Amino acid sequence: MCALAGAPAPASDMLPRMPKKTSAGILLYRRRNGEVEVFLVHPGGPFWAKKDLGAWSLPKGELDEGEDPRDAALRELTEETGFRVDGELRPLTPLRQKSGKTILAWAVEGDCDPAELRSGMFSMEWPPKSGKQQEFPEVDRGAWFPLGEARRRIIPGQAPFLDEVG
Repeated sequence: MCALAGAPAPASDMLPRMPKKTSAGILLYRRRNGEVEVFLVHPGGPFWAKKDLGAWSLPKGELDEGEDPRDAALRELTEETGFRVDGELRPLTPLRQKSGKTILAWAVEGDCDPAELRSGMFSMEWPPKSGKQQEFPEVDRGAWFPLGEARRRIIPGQAPFLDEVG
């Protein structure tokens, strides 16, 4: 089950410090008519506005110093979507990206309505070198995709996560 969040998920026991450039996220999935679907988000901001195939992601973000990776994944889901999950979190195999960043992820079965998505905001100088700060949503939309379509939409370096829920 997925619900709008009222407060961040509670912290759990501290794990060893993670190396820099580590992100954590949640791969929410559901079964519809015998088919697995996954919930992906599209990054907000001007750089991603016209990109679609190969641009979607699981809700994820960087760990804060000393933060438990599982707690970070739940926090990022809430910050990027406004949703919280209720269910068993199953760890997925960590993925190292071309950039050197490692993504830690957990799969959880649940459901949510993409129309209810409420994303946090970030600020950046836009247009570049204008001196003007503008705010953009962390993600501009979310959607459910059958695994075949999800493979076309997801950032290629995250595609192996799909194999673990399919």
